Amino acid sequence: MLLLPFLSIVTSTQTPEVVHLWQNGVPGFESRKDEPELAKDWWVKNIHNPSITVFLPPKEIATGAAVLICPGGGHSQLVFGAEGTDAAKYLNTLGVAAFALKYRLAREENSPYKLTECVPQDAYRAMRLIRSRATEWGIDPKRLGMLGFSAGGEVVNAIAYGKGDGDANAPDAIDRLNGKPNFIMEVYPGPLWIPAEIPADAPPAFLVVANDDGLATTLIDLLKKYHTAKVPVEAHIFAQGNHAFNMGYRSNLASIKGWPLRMADWLKDNGWQKK
Repeated sequence: MLLLPFLSIVTSTQTPEVVHLWQNGVPGFESRKDEPELAKDWWVKNIHNPSITVFLPPKEIATGAAVLICPGGGHSQLVFGAEGTDAAKYLNTLGVAAFALKYRLAREENSPYKLTECVPQDAYRAMRLIRSRATEWGIDPKRLGMLGFSAGGEVVNAIAYGKGDGDANAPDAIDRLNGKPNFIMEVYPGPLWIPAEIPADAPPAFLVVANDDGLATTLIDLLKKYHTAKVPVEAHIFAQGNHAFNMGYRSNLASIKGWPLRMADWLKDNGWQKK
């Protein structure tokens, strides 16, 4: 019998902490920080004050590992529940701290943000912010990874393959920290920010896609480049599932329902959950 990953999720009665990436708003856009977000059904839009929502596992099972989650939505909206909150709660059952990112949306109608600038800026800042509070949140800053769905996979790509070094002379201490992930997990990722070659110091990767997804070729390209670079990678290409199966909860396919278990295996096998 297939053990469905969501059966072990315990819903917390506490409201997760929301931490904005910049205390006074995004540099250059401070005047927009108090504009309310728009949320309906499964999406969130109008994000002008990017943030992380903090989901910490029970202390008795906490491993010290942590993951920044980047929901998808084509950079015009965020699938925050199914690809943010649900993923965070599942990771918590593995003893992994999770931080769901609300990043600015460059393709939303009338957006003032540039895709090539705001996405890396928000992602780097979120990673550095988490590392700056590692002691408070009980995490190991050297075991901080990223999980991205669809366009969220592009957010991961935007910062995974550079050095990530902070600015040693930055007036804000957070900006002095390294922002590169130690490992990455991508689920049906988009094609943006995949380099021509994967650098030798790229983070180990876990990749998931369905073969009947139009973005399957993107993941296959990424897999080939990892293989060529001899950087550790694990990929699961399922025969069916299409796009946006999220954490697999709504699927009737056993393989799609069980993909989070493959992620749990990978985290354990590669030592990221080790205390």
